[in-house]
Amino acid sequence: MKYQKLYEAEDQLINIIRDNSNMLQSLGSFGINLGFGDKTVKEVCEAQNVDTFTFLAVVNFTINGYYNPDDADRLSVSTLMKYLKASHAYYIDFQLPFIRKELSEALDENDSLARLIMQIYDEYAHGVTKHMKYEEGSLFPYVEKLLNGEIDEKNSITTFSKHHDQMDEKLRELKNIMIKYLPSDGLHNNQLTATLYDIYNNEDWLSQHAQVEDKIFMPAILKIEKKLKHKDVTLNISNMINQQVGNVEELSDREKDVVVSLVQGMSNKEIADHLYISVNTVITHRRNIARKLQIHSVAGLTIYAIVNKLVDISSVKL
Repeated sequence: MKYQKLYEAEDQLINIIRDNSNMLQSLGSFGINLGFGDKTVKEVCEAQNVDTFTFLAVVNFTINGYYNPDDADRLSVSTLMKYLKASHAYYIDFQLPFIRKELSEALDENDSLARLIMQIYDEYAHGVTKHMKYEEGSLFPYVEKLLNGEIDEKNSITTFSKHHDQMDEKLRELKNIMIKYLPSDGLHNNQLTATLYDIYNNEDWLSQHAQVEDKIFMPAILKIEKKLKHKDVTLNISNMINQQVGNVEELSDREKDVVVSLVQGMSNKEIADHLYISVNTVITHRRNIARKLQIHSVAGLTIYAIVNKLVDISSVKL
């Protein structure tokens, strides 16, 4: 069930938990310890070094399904990373082993169907663990590089999002077999029911976790990625322009005249007539210009001419 209330920084954290007890699991992943009394969300987050805005973004998304993509720039990616890593550790080190222990105690190990159920569960747990380990070994280090201003030209966030799938089919198969086909006495039935309840809860949690990654984390990283790549392109253009500015004296006056004529759209013949030189001389000048500036297009020469004030930008047809 989704609640309509959007929680804010001045709400008491205890009241949010009273409304949504399943949030307790998320507190630990954010590194928030219990014992915070009647403090507000902002007070608790500030006291425990958690970014308040990011915490509320995850809370309102998981509880209400609300998230505004325009808020991506306000998120603390490092806080999200900490949350996701801690969630992985909780699931791999505690939840998966805990449910396996419950299953083992609820099933008769001598029954062939019970052994099949344990096998299906182990395959499911292995798949989830493998995916989370993949993210920890590849996705998170990639994001950390981005946060340090490093660009990996071989990868992008979309590369990692393709690997983000769940073991829904395995878990669905496991639940169906347990519900439909497992006969048991009263005690084992209670144990199986309790285990199924935990499996359903954790299925919801894992789905929620995946949604946070897909809807909040991945788009935030994509924005950082685009900004860095745009900055890198801008820097390259700036370097190119600076190099061109430094090379302006390398051109002779006649070569500058040829550049201006080219920028104004003249053909080789028109340039020759305009400058009272032969077409072959124009071609030679153009060859020398390209060699000196390492610019081989009229568009590139136009940029060069504007930057070096050989022509006014208003006189150029762009």
